[in-house]
Amino acid sequence: MTISVFRPSMGRRELSAVRTVFESQWLGSGPRLETFAANFADLTGVPRHLLTDVSCCTEGLFQVLAALEIGPGDEVVLPTVSFVGAGHAVLACGATPVLCDVDSHALNPSLEDIERVISDRTKAIMVLHFGGRPGGIAAIAELARCRGVFLIEDAACAVGASVDGRMCGTFGDAGVWSFDAMKTVVTGDGGMIYARDPAVLKRIRRMTFLGIEGSGASKAKDGGRWWEQEPECVGRRARMNDLSAAIGIVQLKRLGAFLRRRRQIATKYDAALAELKWLRCPPTSCGNVTESHYFYWIQTSPADRDRLAEYLLERGIYTTFRYWPLHKMHLFHSSRKFPSADEAAARTLLLPIHQGLSGTEVETVITALRDFRPLCGDVGDVLQ
Repeated sequence: MTISVFRPSMGRRELSAVRTVFESQWLGSGPRLETFAANFADLTGVPRHLLTDVSCCTEGLFQVLAALEIGPGDEVVLPTVSFVGAGHAVLACGATPVLCDVDSHALNPSLEDIERVISDRTKAIMVLHFGGRPGGIAAIAELARCRGVFLIEDAACAVGASVDGRMCGTFGDAGVWSFDAMKTVVTGDGGMIYARDPAVLKRIRRMTFLGIEGSGASKAKDGGRWWEQEPECVGRRARMNDLSAAIGIVQLKRLGAFLRRRRQIATKYDAALAELKWLRCPPTSCGNVTESHYFYWIQTSPADRDRLAEYLLERGIYTTFRYWPLHKMHLFHSSRKFPSADEAAARTLLLPIHQGLSGTEVETVITALRDFRPLCGDVGDVLQ
């Protein structure tokens, strides 16, 4: 059996929660979704009225850009190492994605990287907390405020990550989290949106339910002809449901244990791999930062990276690199240079890390890395 990079942790409690929904005969958006959103509000410290569910994180980014009225003629700055869905969201609303470079080791953009590409047409900055490691989000939020532009956080990887006790996803004008099948908290699929402005969130709620303010069932108690509908705007159907939410309620209760296990694995990797001079482990977080440890990445010489991936795969260990830089894709091609992102793309490999990873599997990964024979003896000779 292959040791995977990602794997959800599902058990009897999640199955029992789904069974309860089946028995209720109400599978759509309902009371369990309300409970899940309230529990997530408690986790993030964000008032419930500033959160709403969405069918997935990518859809959330589409909705946020539309609600903030970002469109043709506007520019959105985002790191080239971003999930492709973020780039699609910018293109779909008619705006221009303006890519910035990232730190070659941390893979998050620096304040200077962002400042370098901001222009008078910049309407928003969109940042990703790479692998659940917060970037300089407080400084970036201050930059956005001073420049009068929106800050959108793609916090898909950062459930449970925080800076000075403040959760990632809550620093900007909007933030979106993911609960897809590969994330730390899994609901099958789904996401959650935060908006600082209640009016923006109200627009998102309408747009994720076909532009309609509430369902017929929810209006029936008020009397009248509740089946009549009058959409206030063009929208899509992009909500979660009680099946997904029931799983999410259980998963949120387990989140603390999930994060502790991921931290244990990352610490084990750090200690065991430090002796290998031909690779570099992730940077150490500074200050009062809590990581979600969604990714654990190593960096090698370009000559060794692909060889290592093939070597590990032959031994039943799957690795990968995320996220392939947007500037290398035809849709997002840029004439700018991205030397740090290019360096990271040539050297970085994600190792398996998830809460279901057993101690034996962790040791198998470590042993395989120790047995690998690199072409480059010291990564410090080739890494800048």
